[in-house]
Amino acid sequence: MKINLFFIFFIYSIMGFNGYAQNSVVVIKPTLRVYKTIDSIVLKLHIYKPIKFDASKTYNCVVFFHGGGWNNGSPRNFRRQSMYFASRGMIAISVEYRLKNTHGTSPFQATEDAKSAIRFVRQYAKELNINPNTITAGGSSAGGHLAASCALLPKFDNPNENLAVSSIPNALILLNPVLDLGPGAYAHKRFGDRYIDLSPTDNIALGAPPSIILVGTKDPIVPLEMVKSFKEKMEIVGSRCDLVLYKDQVHAFFAKKPIKYFIETTHEIDKFLISLGYLNDSPTIKKQYINN
Repeated sequence: MKINLFFIFFIYSIMGFNGYAQNSVVVIKPTLRVYKTIDSIVLKLHIYKPIKFDASKTYNCVVFFHGGGWNNGSPRNFRRQSMYFASRGMIAISVEYRLKNTHGTSPFQATEDAKSAIRFVRQYAKELNINPNTITAGGSSAGGHLAASCALLPKFDNPNENLAVSSIPNALILLNPVLDLGPGAYAHKRFGDRYIDLSPTDNIALGAPPSIILVGTKDPIVPLEMVKSFKEKMEIVGSRCDLVLYKDQVHAFFAKKPIKYFIETTHEIDKFLISLGYLNDSPTIKKQYINN
């Protein structure tokens, strides 16, 4: 009986409830770094470094912004992706930013914080062992909006920062991103007449960084028309914009159980980063999460 109980415990210890073995998953604990203090609010970066981190080396970096409608959410929402890309040899960062439910703020303040985070990472790149010319911004839903906003919006910089340091990332990873805030779009009423200032699709210009969009075909918040319009406008100005569609999937599908779509989207993101020269070799996500 003891042997059987031990066997059952062993099986559950190596399997997720979704049926994926996780024997090879690399677990990395983040370090915290304050990047901004405003109105007594302290905002931090959750920094995931490679296991074999070498302080004499410089690393490519990916910065994630969680979703939550600019209302709620946590940097832990991108913990799994951050650990994975750190295991691949990047420095991965998940960002705290001001939220309506916690701080009583709006998407305008969240956008400012996102730009502050990218600017901080670039300004202190040497100290953080980061290559300032290979910073990728990524996010989901409202976090995808923030990542795209860093790249495309000319406004919402904090005037107290060193504006000589760019807050524009070198590439974008956009998971079911809110890219258009115009009439009929998600949360349009929150922005009023200022929606154009905060709408990435309406601010695409020459020099926009290469991007990848991953979205479900039945997303009620981010309709296909929105992402296709963004892609078309990006390509008009000569910027790469890959679009990966997931049939019949809804909003935030990649974060739901089973973890099949976390694996698939992460694999696609890895390939995108390889194509930019930000990662080497082949993706290892499928080796870390083995389908039983």
